[in-house]
Amino acid sequence: MMFLKAFVVGGLICVVGQILIDTTNLTPARILVSFVVLGVLLGALGIYAPFSEWAGAGANVPLTGFGNMLVQGTKQAIRDYGWLGILTGPLSAGSAGITAAMLSGVVVSFLTKPKSK
Repeated sequence: MMFLKAFVVGGLICVVGQILIDTTNLTPARILVSFVVLGVLLGALGIYAPFSEWAGAGANVPLTGFGNMLVQGTKQAIRDYGWLGILTGPLSAGSAGITAAMLSGVVVSFLTKPKSK
């Protein structure tokens, strides 16, 4: 049941993104940033955490989960370091995901040949 919930929730988030791509003039980059900002807002309001616990990976893996992770890291860093945590929290919370994305991008760039459009 856990896998089914994660699949359905993650799929619905992707469906929303696809509908935005198909029906609006928004660029994919703006849609991705909108998902991160939505995750930040829902995380700051305390709405995303219960949703994430219920949906599991279906809510944590998409970009809304990344936005929520930035908020949670900032909250924890503020508790630990005071107002200086605003600067360090998002970076320390998201460092593993950012590093993995950058490293995989470098590896793929070495393994593939770019094509001009």
